[in-house]
Amino acid sequence: MYVQPRTPWFDVVGPVMALMSRWPPRLLDAFGYVAYVFVYRILRWRRKLAATNLANAFPDRSKAERDDILRQSYRNLGHTLAEALWGYAASAEALTSRVRFVNPELITQYTAHGRSVVLLAAHFCNWEWLLLTAGGVLRVPIDAVYKPQRVTSVDTFLKNARSRFGGNPIPLQSFMFEVMKRRNDVRAYALVADQTPKHNEEKYWTTFLHQDTAFFVGPDRIARILKAPVFYVAMRREGPGRYCVELKLLAEPPYARDAGPEIVERYARMLEEEIRRSPADWLWINRKWKYAKPLYAS
Repeated sequence: MYVQPRTPWFDVVGPVMALMSRWPPRLLDAFGYVAYVFVYRILRWRRKLAATNLANAFPDRSKAERDDILRQSYRNLGHTLAEALWGYAASAEALTSRVRFVNPELITQYTAHGRSVVLLAAHFCNWEWLLLTAGGVLRVPIDAVYKPQRVTSVDTFLKNARSRFGGNPIPLQSFMFEVMKRRNDVRAYALVADQTPKHNEEKYWTTFLHQDTAFFVGPDRIARILKAPVFYVAMRREGPGRYCVELKLLAEPPYARDAGPEIVERYARMLEEEIRRSPADWLWINRKWKYAKPLYAS
């Protein structure tokens, strides 16, 4: 007799997330608060890592100040989790009413004349809402780098949710190939560029928040291949579930061949400025400084 194989427990995570995205906002807010309390106070997930990152980044601040930033950053993470779940099922109108783009014309003045653009964001405020809202506001297809999830059901859910309003999530491993394939099309190429390259990948080293820090060189390469302008996407919190987005031009062609990764350096400086302005809105649990700069690295 045929017996249907059991579904691994983690295969239901994606459907559960889809179900939760339909919950009322107040219930999701309560879930976000419970998640914050559990992760920060009970599980203490990555608290030591985040506290160390803050101590190294802000040696001039007192421990009490850093502890307050640490607590608020975890609280903001709970908010972001609840907001992201809500956003995965929300309408385009509902999302754009919560995320205000200050100057989208900076992008459309290029795309309306047949030129692609590169958008560099960070794990700052609610980065999940950026892709969902940008497609409708900027009115251009957006190819966005993403890291595939290990759990297939979660990966499928996130890809479908993020691609509803013109977004096109592309795995990191194949992103450069897709850039080359579409280089004659008018698109926006979006990267959350504050993650750390793998140890064996090419990287750019700079001083960032008082520490030697590695960044991806991909943004520079993509901009030069496409001969495209590059914008920093600054997201700022205006209130509970309310954000504004300001686009800041980092660089535009023509690019000098021997200039080095100047775009990445400008991105690092812009991100550092935003973090200093509102440190609790950055994701301090990231392993941004997971290895030291080699002795002979440039």
